[in-house]
Amino acid sequence: MDFALSIAAFLLTLLGIVGCIVPVLPGPLIGYAGLLAAGFASYSSMSTGGLLLWFAAVAAVSIADYLLPAWMTRRFGGSRAGAIGATVGVFAGLLLFPPAGIVLGPFAGAVLGELLHDRRDSARAFRVGFGSFLAFVVGTGAKLAVSIAMFVCVAADIWPVLRNWFATIFQTQ
Repeated sequence: MDFALSIAAFLLTLLGIVGCIVPVLPGPLIGYAGLLAAGFASYSSMSTGGLLLWFAAVAAVSIADYLLPAWMTRRFGGSRAGAIGATVGVFAGLLLFPPAGIVLGPFAGAVLGELLHDRRDSARAFRVGFGSFLAFVVGTGAKLAVSIAMFVCVAADIWPVLRNWFATIFQTQ
């Protein structure tokens, strides 16, 4: 059972890293599921307090990732139309122009949303687009940092067990 939990932990934390870039997958949450899988193994050195701290980090970056685009759009002078455009741009970019569309979609969506709201102020529209892009970069960076750290934690917890398992399988006599 420990071996299955180890493989599940490793795969889930890797999928969590991928999920940080693909907006459809909740990356940090998937990575946390991998962390829990490793924590449930009998050999695990992870404490309950540590798992709770990881949960708090996952919750913080997940909430920030949802709130940051609207906050940054407003901070850079954007309207509701810009915020909606940025959200639509994320999904349109993902579907129409992967993988570059994931990065450029929020920017283009915010600019188009602002231009639909007020065609006369293109400088403001581009400023709001930059704010939306910046929110995407900061949110994705925070999610990646937490997800990669969880992967390293799982790898450090699993490695001794996997090393011993491979040593017993490939042991020459």
